[in-house]
Amino acid sequence: MNATPAATPPASSRRRSPTPLTTAWEDLVAIALLGTDRRPLSHGASGRAAPVALLDAAAVATVRRRAGVRPAPPAPRPARAPEDPRPALPAPAARRLATLLTDRSGGSGSGRRGSSPDLMELLPQWLAAANAHGYAAPPQALPPLLDAARGRTDLRPAALAFAGPRALWLARLNPDWRFALRVVPGSTALPGPDDAEAVRRLWQEGLFAERVALLGTLRARRPAFGRDLLSSTWSAERAEDRLMFLDSLRTGLSTDDEPFLEQALGDRSRTVRATAAELLSALPDSALATRMAVRAAACVTLDRTGNSPAIAVEPPSACDLTMERDGAVATPPAGRGERSWWLGQLVEAAPLGTWEERLGGRSAREIVALPVADGWQGELHAAWCRAAVRQGDATWSRALLGSPAAPDAGGPGAVSLAERAKLLTTLDPADRAEWVAEFIATHGLSEAFQLLGVCAVPWAPPLGRAVVDALDIARDAGSYPWSFSGVMGLAERCLDPAEAARMQVLLAVPDERDDAAPGAGGYWAEAFQRLVTTLRLRAAMADELDATSSSPPL
Repeated sequence: MNATPAATPPASSRRRSPTPLTTAWEDLVAIALLGTDRRPLSHGASGRAAPVALLDAAAVATVRRRAGVRPAPPAPRPARAPEDPRPALPAPAARRLATLLTDRSGGSGSGRRGSSPDLMELLPQWLAAANAHGYAAPPQALPPLLDAARGRTDLRPAALAFAGPRALWLARLNPDWRFALRVVPGSTALPGPDDAEAVRRLWQEGLFAERVALLGTLRARRPAFGRDLLSSTWSAERAEDRLMFLDSLRTGLSTDDEPFLEQALGDRSRTVRATAAELLSALPDSALATRMAVRAAACVTLDRTGNSPAIAVEPPSACDLTMERDGAVATPPAGRGERSWWLGQLVEAAPLGTWEERLGGRSAREIVALPVADGWQGELHAAWCRAAVRQGDATWSRALLGSPAAPDAGGPGAVSLAERAKLLTTLDPADRAEWVAEFIATHGLSEAFQLLGVCAVPWAPPLGRAVVDALDIARDAGSYPWSFSGVMGLAERCLDPAEAARMQVLLAVPDERDDAAPGAGGYWAEAFQRLVTTLRLRAAMADELDATSSSPPL
C-alpha cells in the first residue's frame, strides 16, 4: 500500500515571521523617523494603513518594554537636608526674589533696552543685601537660585552664601549643580573657629571648596590657627590647591606668617613661589622685603650733578638665583627688555619707605615730582604704582594719582586708566569718590568707566551728582545715549536711589538742536526713564528686606 503523503498544514497554522507586534523597538523608531512611505513595515496588518499599523505596533511594544523591566533594588534614601538656622526672608522680599529669578525683561534682540529695568542685573545687589541681613533662602527658591548661579559665575559666591547648607545638599543630588561643590559655599555650614575638633575633621575630610571656605573663615577670626592648620598638611596638598590655600593668607596677613611664607619660597611650583614672594613683599619688615630693598636701592640713586636733582636709574645686569628664589621671574614677556623687566620687579617688591631715605628724605609727593634721567620715568613710576597697590599705601597712591583736574587727565605716575583705578582702591571710599567726581567734572565720562567701577556702592552724593550732570551735558550735546551705555548701566546699579527725585526733570524729551543726532532726545528720555525706574525699584527692594527702612539702599 502506497504511503499517503502528509497533508500540508493550512496557511493559518504555519509559523509566521515576526509581525509588527514583535518588531524590534529600534526598527519601529527607525521607521517612524524615516516615514512608512520610505521604509514600510516588513509585515503590515491586514486592512490597516501603514501609519496606523506602526502606531499599533509601537503601543504594544511600549507595554512589553515596561512590563519586561525587572525591578531594581531600592537605593538608600538620601540623608535629611541640614537645617538652616538663619531667620526667614520676609514675605515681600521672597516674592521679589521669585520675580528676579524668573523675569528676564530689560533687554531685546535689537540692542535697544527700552525703559524697563533689567531685573537680572539687580539680582547680585539683592543677594548682597539679603546676605548682609543674614536671611535664609526660602526652600522653594533654591532650585531656580542654583540654576541662575549655574548660568552666571559672578552670582555664585553670593548665591551660594544665601542658599546656605542646603545648596550643597542639593548639589550632591543633581549633576547640573555640582559646580556648587567646587565654589566657596559660604560659612553657614562650617564649624565655628572655636570648635577645634570639628575644624580639624573638616580640614582632613571636607571637599576642596569647604576647606577653602574654612581657611578663609579662620584667617578672618583666628589667623594663627588657620596658618597652623594649613602647615599641617602643606606637603601633601596638590600644587593648584596649595596656590589657592596660600592666597587665603592675604586675610589677616602679618609678620607671624613670615616663617611659613619663607618656607613656601622653596616650593616646587613656580606660581606658589611667586605668590609667597608677593605676600612677603607686602610685609615691609620681612626679610624678603629687606633683600629686595637692598637690590632696588642699588639701581635707583639721586643725581645732584646737574642744575637740579634728578633720579638716576641703573637696572640690574642679571637675574641671579637668589633673585629668582625671592620671586623675580628671569624671562620677560614678549616685547619687554630684560633689564627693565628685572628693575620693575625689584622696585615693586621693595618697601616704599626705602625711597624716602634713599632719595634725600623727600616725601612721596616730592619724589614723584623729581625728573628721571634717560627715559626711565615710565618704568620707575609704573613699578611704584604696583608697589603702592600691593602695600596698600594711600600716601604714595595720592602722590602717583596727582590732581584729577590735571590737563592730561593723569597723575605724574599713573601710566594708564587701569593703574589709576588700582591706585584708587587704596584710598578710603570718601577720598576715592571725591577724586573721581572731580575727574568727571573736568574730563567728562569718556574715560571714567574703569574709575567708577572701583568706587563704593552706593556712590557718595558728590560722585552721583557728577555722573548725572555729565550725562545731562552729554544729552545736551546731542549724542546718542548708547555711547554711554556702560556708565548708564553702572549708574542703574550704583547711584543712590535718593537721586531719582533730582532726575525727574530729565525725563522730558528735550528740543533737538539742529546738529544733534536724529531722535537722540527721545532715546535719552527713555534711558533716563529706565534709570529712574530702576532707582525706585532698588529703594522698594531695600524696604522689603528691612521693614524698618534702616538698611542702606541697594
